[in-house]
Amino acid sequence: MAVATQSLEELCINSIRFLAIDAVEKAKSGHPGLPMGAAPMAFVLWDKLMRFNPKNPKWFNRDRFVLSAGHGCMLQYALLHLTGYDSVTIEDIKQFRQWGSKTPGHPENFETEGVEVTTGPLGQGIANGVGLAMAEAHLAAKFNKPDAKIVDHYTYVILGDGCNMEGVAAEACSLAGHMGLGKLIALYDDNHISIDGSTDIAFTEDVSKRFESYGWHVLHVENGNSDLDAIAKALETAKSVTDKPTMIKVTTTIGYGAPNKQNTAGIHGAALGTDEVAASRSNLGWEYEPFALPQDAVDHMRKAIERGAASEAEWNQTFSTYKSKYPQEAAEFERYVSGKLPDGWDKALPSYTAEDKGLPTRKYSEACLNKLAPIVPELIGGSADLTHSNLTEIKGFGDFQKGQYQNRNVHFGVREHGMGAICNGMALHGSGLIPYGATFLIFTDYMRAAIRLSALSQAGSIWVMTHDSIGQGEDGPTHQPIETLASLRAIPNLTVIRPADGTECSGAYKVAIERAKANAPTLLAFSRQALPNLNPTSIEGVTKGAYTIVDCQGTPELILMGTGSELNLCVTAAEKLAGEGKKVRVVSMPSWELFEEQDGAYKESVLPKAVTKRLSVEAGASFGWHKYVGTEGDTVSIDRFGASAPGGVCMERFGFSVDNVLAKAKALLG
Repeated sequence: MAVATQSLEELCINSIRFLAIDAVEKAKSGHPGLPMGAAPMAFVLWDKLMRFNPKNPKWFNRDRFVLSAGHGCMLQYALLHLTGYDSVTIEDIKQFRQWGSKTPGHPENFETEGVEVTTGPLGQGIANGVGLAMAEAHLAAKFNKPDAKIVDHYTYVILGDGCNMEGVAAEACSLAGHMGLGKLIALYDDNHISIDGSTDIAFTEDVSKRFESYGWHVLHVENGNSDLDAIAKALETAKSVTDKPTMIKVTTTIGYGAPNKQNTAGIHGAALGTDEVAASRSNLGWEYEPFALPQDAVDHMRKAIERGAASEAEWNQTFSTYKSKYPQEAAEFERYVSGKLPDGWDKALPSYTAEDKGLPTRKYSEACLNKLAPIVPELIGGSADLTHSNLTEIKGFGDFQKGQYQNRNVHFGVREHGMGAICNGMALHGSGLIPYGATFLIFTDYMRAAIRLSALSQAGSIWVMTHDSIGQGEDGPTHQPIETLASLRAIPNLTVIRPADGTECSGAYKVAIERAKANAPTLLAFSRQALPNLNPTSIEGVTKGAYTIVDCQGTPELILMGTGSELNLCVTAAEKLAGEGKKVRVVSMPSWELFEEQDGAYKESVLPKAVTKRLSVEAGASFGWHKYVGTEGDTVSIDRFGASAPGGVCMERFGFSVDNVLAKAKALLG
């Protein structure tokens, strides 16, 4: 086929294909198969339906696009370049997968403008998409008026066979169907190939029937290689169905156009090679040099700039009218989107004295959530079927359900991993929402990928984790976290806080809310068992990560460091040691990460290098504590699995008692 005979649409589609082919070939690394096969559906979506402004990638009412099959990221980079985003130049495409480039090996929202969410592990993207759609539905229900819709956009996702095999996608899509998210539209690239070969070696279920059973509207485009009209019609039909999400199965040929490698696993994750690139150019009539593009195709795709400017201008006019009619709502909307918190919001956080009755820190967490909810209306979230154990209900604000999207209590069901990815999507929507997701601390193992991605992709999610130690008790070792805190502290950019009493819980929420607005996640670990309120714990101390709560005259002989439910053991032991004439300091250390952010002078004031006798007390693994106790210190910790018994019995038997702390302290003091 000669170039002259190609239609303008074919030129555009082949421009997408060959940008992917050439970039992967130059890098000698990447996944060309998906961009080659999915180029037609992506072109139709971006050219005919999606609303976005390449010159203002953060325009609020843009449609959100998620490439859940993130390995095929050259599809997205090609679309961004062709439609006129400044973030992806032809030089950026030539630097695909190279150090410091704006075109990394999977889409990263913090690297490339126009990329909404980070989609590396398969299934995360579609689950993020559910969160994006939930955010849109919530804000539309809250702010829209019959005569002025300021929140009115779609979330489009392209996902593949791999995404549909991953459990996180199943969890999130099940919930999306239940919620009836009509503005979520997923295009399933049904190409029957994965890394190991044909999907029929492991994946033979009827995906359409599965999604129908979830409550989705399901369509099928049988020829996704060339039937552009069918793709466009399916998308328009999807938009007309408003009471349920839509999954469009688009049957394609992976690596379409590569005559010797298309429809094989060999084109999934490797460069075509010189000979096959030449054969593909010949087969598709592509007479352009690598990275060269037909001007007609570029000019057509760049019309997105004019369309985007017009769409944004129309929305600006709508918002101007809204602002004049509903100034109070408009001001609140602008505050949301700006990322600002209400003035004086943190004054709502409760404080406690040592005379106040001791409660589980999960109860103090509940108090914080309910004090904050009326003041910080962008706070929205819930538990993975543990609302009454995690104590995460914000009372008086209703359940987020189909047709009740203005409400703020989300019931995620027993779907920890899906919950995590959905919260990340809500946080990355760009509307200032502060999502929280809750479960038992041990079940972070079920959602670790989502927690890690919240830290990686700068998503301001708050992870509310209860039942934080062997003090969980009778459920036994399967439910008692041991190594969990250590493993979570190992995640870069994740702030882990384990508060010791009511005041420290308020400090933990102060940090978490502020960090959420700064696009950073926080994980809060709360106890099941009641803990005394200590004096003088403080909100300010928590913000510094570690601080002195009991001190002595002059230089201490020994420093006791504690977190959470064990801090009171340190305080009591210090009192007894002081009575014996020992000079002891007690340091509350709720957050290693926050402490490490402090300057050297502050760190020295809390943990003087000259004091080498140090004892940490935490009902978790000793791993990591040696950084703070040093070579002459010791730990009261647990480096084996727990046991089924009442929580108090577990704590006593495993050495979390004042007597054992005293014994270890005296051994250090000699």
